[in-house]
Amino acid sequence: MGPSRYFLLLASSATLAGCIPASTAPAPRPAAPQSANQPVASDYERQSVGVVGGDAQPTWTLKPVATNARQVTATSYTVRPGDTLRSIGEMSGAGSEAIAMENDLAAPYTLRAGQQLRIPAGLYHRVAAGETGIGIARAYGVDWGEVITVNALSEPYILRVGQRLRLPGHAVPQPPATVDLASRAKAFRLDIDDIATGSQPALGPKGAAAVASAAPRKPVTTAIATPAAFTGRFVWPLTGKIIGKFGPLAPGKVNDGINIAAPKGTPIHATANGVVAYAGDQIAVYGGLILIDHGSGWVSAYGHAGQIDVRRGQAVKAGDVIGLSGASGQVQTPQLHFQLRKNRTPVDPLKQLPAR
Repeated sequence: MGPSRYFLLLASSATLAGCIPASTAPAPRPAAPQSANQPVASDYERQSVGVVGGDAQPTWTLKPVATNARQVTATSYTVRPGDTLRSIGEMSGAGSEAIAMENDLAAPYTLRAGQQLRIPAGLYHRVAAGETGIGIARAYGVDWGEVITVNALSEPYILRVGQRLRLPGHAVPQPPATVDLASRAKAFRLDIDDIATGSQPALGPKGAAAVASAAPRKPVTTAIATPAAFTGRFVWPLTGKIIGKFGPLAPGKVNDGINIAAPKGTPIHATANGVVAYAGDQIAVYGGLILIDHGSGWVSAYGHAGQIDVRRGQAVKAGDVIGLSGASGQVQTPQLHFQLRKNRTPVDPLKQLPAR
C-alpha cells in the first residue's frame, strides 16, 4: 500500500480536479497568513518546522543501519532450566518473535525444561540503538510492511535494541550509498502506514519511551510513548465541502481518506486527544503532513498542510490547532486530505465523525 492508493480520477469534475495529484511535486509555497485566533509559533519553531516541513531530519534517518543480518538454518532446540525465549533467540541467532510464531507460543511465553522448540530458518537483522523499522527495511531493500507481517509486530511498533528481526526472503543488503539516498530521495516513496508504524527509534534494554510534552522545546529523536487508550470521540478537523470521498475511485485507485476543500490558511484542528507521531513533508504526494496517534490503534492523518504548528512528540487535545490548510504536495487547490486508521487499516472518516 502506497501513495498510489490516494491518486484520484483524472476524468472527474472540476471540483475533484483540485485534489488530483500532479505529475511532479510543486515547489514549496510561501507561508499562509495566520488567523486572528491562531497561536503564533516561536522563531525557534518556525526555523525547525518551517512552512510544510517538520523537524529538518526525520527520525528514521538519524541512525544509519549496519546490515548485520545473519542467515540461520532450521534446527531444533531442547529447553534447559533458566532459558527464556529471548536467550534462546540470542543463542540461535533467530528472533524470539519468529520462534514464538513457529511454535505457536503465546504471551507470556512460559517455557518448560525439556520442551522441544523449532528454530525457523531465515535472515535475521539484530537491531542497534536508535535504528528504526523504516531504516532497517530500506537498508535491505524491502518493504517495512512485509517486515511487520513476517514478525507479527503490533502496536506500538517500537523495536528494542538487540531484537532480531526476520527479513523477507528477498532481502538483500543495499550498498551504503543507496542507504543514504533512501534517507532522502527514497523517503518520498514511504506511505502513511510506514511512518505510523516504522519511524520509532529502538529502545535500549532498560529504556522507556518518552512521555509526550505539551510543547517540546527541541526535536524529539527518541521513541515516544503511545497513548494508553483512545479517549473521547472524533471531531471535524475543519469545515468545508467534501471534494473527495473514501474508497475505490477507479480500477487500482483508492482514496484512503476524504478531501475537504478549505481556503488557504484555514486552521486545522486535531480530531481527538493524542500525540503527534509525525510532522513533516517527506511524502511528496501529501506535502505538509501531520500524524497523530490516539491510542487503541487509532491514527489520524492531515495532508496538504500549508503550515505545520506542532512537532513530533507533542501532546494535543481534540480541537487544538495543529497547522493551516494549503495546497502543498501533489494538488492544485487548497484542501485537507484527512484519514483515520484503526490497527493500520484506513476507515471511512465520515462514519466516525459527527453528522453535519
